[in-house]
Order: sequence, then C-alpha cells, then structure tokens
Amino acid sequence: MANSQAIAMDNITRQPQPQGKVFIQRDYSEGCGVKFSTKLPQELADRIDETRFEFTISKLNEFYAEAERLGARTYCESCFACLTAYTVLMCMTTHYDKCVKKAGLFIQQQNDDIYAPRGLVITDPFTRGLRVVEITVYPTGT
Repeated sequence: MANSQAIAMDNITRQPQPQGKVFIQRDYSEGCGVKFSTKLPQELADRIDETRFEFTISKLNEFYAEAERLGARTYCESCFACLTAYTVLMCMTTHYDKCVKKAGLFIQQQNDDIYAPRGLVITDPFTRGLRVVEITVYPTGT
C-alpha cells in the first residue's frame, strides 16, 4: 500500500502546476438568466483567438438558456414531480438536467480539442454554482 501511495504522489508532482486562473463573470445586462460575458479576457489573448472563445461562451449561453426555457414539457415535469412528492425525479431526468449535461459534454469536448492543447482548461460553470466560467492556465511547451 505504501508503494501505491508513493506512485500516486509521484504522479501528482509530475503534473504541471497552474500559472493562474481567469474568471469569466456572469452578464446581468439582460436580466438574471444564466449568461456569461463573451468578451475575451486580456490574459487569454495570446493563447486563443477571439472567435473560438466567443463561440465557446456563446454555445454555453445557448445551453443554459435552453435549460431555463419554460414550456409545456417543463410544466408537466413540475406538476408530475409535485403530484409524486418529487420521488419521480429519482427515476427520470428533467429537461434542465439534460441541458446541463449537454453543456458539460460540450465543455469536455472543447477542452480536449481546443483549450487543452493551448494550456487552458475550462471548468464546468455548474460546479461553480453557475456564477463564473473558470479557466485554468497551465504553462505551454513553447
């Protein structure tokens, strides 16, 4: 067991340490809905081009807007949950949960294809209470 702990600690020490974090704040200019600012922070200007960054944030904004959109399905889900004392939510996935999961998968795909090769990692805003998009900056190989 001590050997496996030593190997785990060795793996941790080999991982690059982050240089810093950049936070993309929520944009409240159009109300309280979940929407993040699409303006490229100056700290990321040398790592990623503005159009790719704007696409990523705009797509996230679309996922969260869809999650919060009210419709017949959302009302039916809510009524059914209320009628079953919310126990039905243990058996079904709500529209909101599906949209949040799509956003998480999109972030993972963007990290793998675009951000990680540039030394950046986006943290799912859902894990931060939908307050900020956190981007961790790692040293690049160049």
